[in-house]
Amino acid sequence: MLNLKNPNFYNNRELSWLQFNTRVLKQVQDDSLPLLERLKFLAIYGTNLDEFYMIRVAGLKKLFSAGIIVSGADRLTPLQQLREIRTYLHQEQQVVEHCRTEIFKKLENEGISVKSYNELNNQDKHKVNQYFQENIYPVIIPIAVDATHPFPHLNNLSFGLIVKLQDTENLSIERFGIVRVPRVLNRYVELGNGIYIPIESVVEQHIDELFPGYKLMKYASFRVTRNADIEIEEEEADDFMEILEEGLKLRRKGEMVRLEVGSNADSEIINFFNRHANIYKDDIYTFHTDLNLSSLWQIVGNKDYAHLLSPSFKPKNLPPLDGNENIFGVLDKQDIFMYHPYESFEPIVKLIQTAAKDPDVVSIKMTLYRSGQNSPIVKALMDASESGKQVTVMVELKARFDEENNLIWAKALEKSGAHVIYGIKGLKVHAKAALVTRRINGRLKQYAHLGTGNYNPSTAKIYTDMSYMTSKDVVTNDLTRFFHFLTGFSKKGKLNELYMAPSQIKPKILSLIHNETRQGENGRIIAKINSLVDDDVIRALYKASQAGVKVDLIVRGICCLKPGIEGVSENIRVISILGKYLEHARTFYFKNDASQVYISSADWMPRNLVRRIELLTAVKDENAKKKIIQILNLQCSDNVLAHELQSDGTYTKVKADERSINSHKLLEEYVNKITKATRKESSTNIQHLVERLFIES
Repeated sequence: MLNLKNPNFYNNRELSWLQFNTRVLKQVQDDSLPLLERLKFLAIYGTNLDEFYMIRVAGLKKLFSAGIIVSGADRLTPLQQLREIRTYLHQEQQVVEHCRTEIFKKLENEGISVKSYNELNNQDKHKVNQYFQENIYPVIIPIAVDATHPFPHLNNLSFGLIVKLQDTENLSIERFGIVRVPRVLNRYVELGNGIYIPIESVVEQHIDELFPGYKLMKYASFRVTRNADIEIEEEEADDFMEILEEGLKLRRKGEMVRLEVGSNADSEIINFFNRHANIYKDDIYTFHTDLNLSSLWQIVGNKDYAHLLSPSFKPKNLPPLDGNENIFGVLDKQDIFMYHPYESFEPIVKLIQTAAKDPDVVSIKMTLYRSGQNSPIVKALMDASESGKQVTVMVELKARFDEENNLIWAKALEKSGAHVIYGIKGLKVHAKAALVTRRINGRLKQYAHLGTGNYNPSTAKIYTDMSYMTSKDVVTNDLTRFFHFLTGFSKKGKLNELYMAPSQIKPKILSLIHNETRQGENGRIIAKINSLVDDDVIRALYKASQAGVKVDLIVRGICCLKPGIEGVSENIRVISILGKYLEHARTFYFKNDASQVYISSADWMPRNLVRRIELLTAVKDENAKKKIIQILNLQCSDNVLAHELQSDGTYTKVKADERSINSHKLLEEYVNKITKATRKESSTNIQHLVERLFIES
């Protein structure tokens, strides 16, 4: 009997993530995409990599420094992982630089160019000099570094210049300094007419004004990355908000884990910096292009060149949500399933806004993980609370990189009179749920929303997620128990109709997989998730494959399972879809289960299944169930945006046959067709049209 714990049967989590970011880089290389769309993916690649170093690499370095030998199912040690990560990224850097250079060469033909100060004509230099005096000089920070001027603390993602200076009166005196470029300044100076000048090129020309009496000998741009993981001792936290605020301050001061420098950084400049920073040599990356890929958003966001992006799509309200009927009246008659961003997120916003104004509504309960800035949902909750309704909000303060934003909302909600819960000790609350209670004819009636994504209208336009709204008692009663668990004390934490992590979701998933395994070749599993890491789930899927179950996995990011291994996983296919939208929905199909279809807030990772509070929901509505299965089948058929995972851990682009199937494009087209058809056909025919359009794919 095969040992399914054999490390050769598993991909390393971190290297699998790097493969994901490489797939993002493949989008940058796709000549079929508009130029700014390609540049956008380069910005995403850079932002992703920043977070990877801040969290994952920083964590591995900490484990290594502590002498801890911890490994996943692949059995790689922290040191082995760090070595492989560094080798991988140093090799990929050449591809990144080539992509950036190629795109900007092509952008010049479209009127967009990045030029150094010295490439400008005298008239433009005068404009830039004036801009420097008015906008840069007052806020930029020149820093001397010597025996009496200590090396400054550089916050996480700090950007600036390392300069070597010579005393103009005594040429034998040479000194080093640093020029910090605060984040309030744009990365590029915009000259107009599509011309961008890197800010370091401008600052270089004015060093003598920043350090009077010295002239510039040489310089290099730099950018530092620090450990940004916040550790909170919850057992000792009397005031969790205060502890978190302190943690946010410490994030800016974490251990330095990466240094990026410009190509003109010679060994003398790097050695000067590293005497104070002490960064491992293989964590120093020298770039021959501008530092900070994430700053390319400044160019991508230029509305004058929007035609160089993929065409925008306006999410639609489909029947029965395309009319003026009250949302509660609609839910009294039927369940609603929506697939964002093709279908608008507005009905969820409208649910909370309507509840806030409805005199019959007595309470609103919600979980908030990432709600974004200027959230209309949070504002509606505040209005509801101020009008006397009972508002209970679980604001997860530990949502990584959204902690500061969530702190602001939590305080504002509390000020409005809402009952705010900051989290559950030792667990993150990642579930996406809302519950509205109304009093109708003296009786209470409840309305629920369950989703796979955050209550963030902005990201709901670019993330694919699923929403399920219902007034069925079996669901709303369970959600009431769920919120009671969040606000009170409970040792059981189990629900009847819904499933909640950390106690219920993993056993349920394993049970569903085992049930298909018992069916042998008649078994069928399709799972759409962001990440697959959990060892127990992977081994269960291997056993299903060995029994003859056909398994299709649509995994956007990390996948530690290896498909196509003879005798282990030859019946498992894994694809990753990357395109215009970020695939974020979690939904599962199990052919031989009574419910068959589920949606969830949880990925198949240990952190989701055993260290977070998540929800898994069986979709009982037949129309919604059919729609989800059709979406899954469509994505399994995608041969334009899909990359298929090979048994060696690499990905191969799926080749289109005689018919190209781009799931993002087709779903846009289908929703547009349905919207137009509603003007001609009665609402009773719409579901038939939806099914026909999906089946045609």
